[in-house]
Amino acid sequence: MVNKRHQGFFYEASFKLGSSLIENKKGWIRIVEAMVAILLISGFLILIIDNPENRGKDISAKVYVAENAILREVQLNNTYRTYILGIGEAVVEFDNFNVDLKNHIKSRTPLYLNCTGKLCDFATDPVCDIEYLEKNIYVRSVMIAANSDIYEPKLLKIFCWTA
Repeated sequence: MVNKRHQGFFYEASFKLGSSLIENKKGWIRIVEAMVAILLISGFLILIIDNPENRGKDISAKVYVAENAILREVQLNNTYRTYILGIGEAVVEFDNFNVDLKNHIKSRTPLYLNCTGKLCDFATDPVCDIEYLEKNIYVRSVMIAANSDIYEPKLLKIFCWTA
């Protein structure tokens, strides 16, 4: 004969054991849900923080293309070449450039840039630098060495910064 008191105890114990397993599954599901929520929120924040509009735009490639185009036009124009090679001074600042050359450089400069130039005698001043500015300066140079009559290597540099 079986004690009825123990029979009920085992039945209730097995029921409690089953319910605790279900409760444990609910706990794990809540942990997984919390982890997924954290991952979604952190992913959203990373997308907002890493937005390219928030970073400074790198325009160096555009500036260098514009500078190279200006220098190439000057280099290939015989009038400008003759003027540059005929200068006897060691250094010519942008304000003292030939009016046509200065206007050509200004007209070809994009609106988002400020540009200046400098002509230097390559033999005496190969560095050919400008005064210090508190800006990002993009520099390109071209050597104009000779034409059919003159050999006087000059360095034409263009210094540009954002407006």
